[in-house]
Amino acid sequence: MATQEVVTIENKQAGSVDLSSVVFEAPVKPHLFHAEVRRQLARRRAGTHSTKNRALVSGGGAKPWRQKGTGRARQGTTRAPQWAGGGAVFGPVPRKHEHKLPKKMRRAALRAALSHRVVEGALTVVEALELQEIKTRQVTQILASLGLGGQSVLIVIPDADEKLERSARNIHGITVLRAAGLNTYDVLRHGRLLMTRAAVEAVEARLGEAQA
Repeated sequence: MATQEVVTIENKQAGSVDLSSVVFEAPVKPHLFHAEVRRQLARRRAGTHSTKNRALVSGGGAKPWRQKGTGRARQGTTRAPQWAGGGAVFGPVPRKHEHKLPKKMRRAALRAALSHRVVEGALTVVEALELQEIKTRQVTQILASLGLGGQSVLIVIPDADEKLERSARNIHGITVLRAAGLNTYDVLRHGRLLMTRAAVEAVEARLGEAQA
């Protein structure tokens, strides 16, 4: 079981927290990253792409020329694929791109991503992240005091916090997620991980051995 230092938003020592070996010391398996990120991105696709085939393109009711005697190839309609303005052949149609991945694999991928950040030394744990008002500047100042200014940071909080979420949403490279919504893709696409002590406990309860 690893031990992680806990700091305040002023970057002062505030004790330590024991990280669950099940969640934060899991084997790092890149193939799980690929499978889970691919699943997440596929699930986000709208799937509304569409083209018209020869049955859907308007016009072309009359035969362009008679069948024989012109010296040209026989044609039945100007809406055939070989004609300009004709229908598409095997074009994309609206469909779902979502595919399933076993729940155990999804959990294993998230544990591996969190463990990867710990190994890199990219995890910072703060005692709490509480704002008195909705102010983007306050979040910027907190990140700067923690040595995270100008970096890509994923902030994980235990529950909904309107002041923090609204204050940080316009800062480039900063994402605020609740512990229940923590996912592999967002952990991997941010270089640093900032979690509150309560968020660490919530994530461990969610990904702990009892729920594996």
